[in-house]
Amino acid sequence: MTKLENPVLMATIGGAQGLRGEVRAKAYTADPGALGDYGHLHSMDGRSFEVLEIREMKNVVVVRFRGVNDRNAAEALNGLELYIERDNLPDEELEDDEFYYADLEGLEARDDKGVSYGTVTGVFDFGAGDLLELKGPGKRPVLIPFSEDSVLEIDLEAGTLLIDPLAAGLVDDPEELSKFTSDKPKKKK
Repeated sequence: MTKLENPVLMATIGGAQGLRGEVRAKAYTADPGALGDYGHLHSMDGRSFEVLEIREMKNVVVVRFRGVNDRNAAEALNGLELYIERDNLPDEELEDDEFYYADLEGLEARDDKGVSYGTVTGVFDFGAGDLLELKGPGKRPVLIPFSEDSVLEIDLEAGTLLIDPLAAGLVDDPEELSKFTSDKPKKKK
């Protein structure tokens, strides 16, 4: 059994396909047919799955895993989420303005004055564009658009996002920004 340190969701298994143990799966990769290119896939309960065959079919892929040889075994996997270790994802293929969702989680959202609006606890896409969930201590989670207007800069090394709180919908009026105070220590005069 394998316990992943930094899991990244790669696919969710749907129903069985045919009688030979194949399953339909929703792949969360840019190229759905490349699902098997990242090594073994793992479930959160510690099972490991080796992709033997994969083919695309409309908006899903049909996958055959080693050891899943009949329809009953395939049906038992329905709804299972499959992950890989974050280190297995290729960083060199990313453009300068591309990021893995997993890399955004844990970043602190700050404005240009240093005011913290919370930490990214999730990245969601409900169909109208990506949203970042921010959660601060003692605050309810809020969702902000993950757009160029709202998120101005991403600094993975520093662990921060530079955001525009007005464009992100965190404040309604620029005057409200003065109510927030920076977490940074003030310089003595």
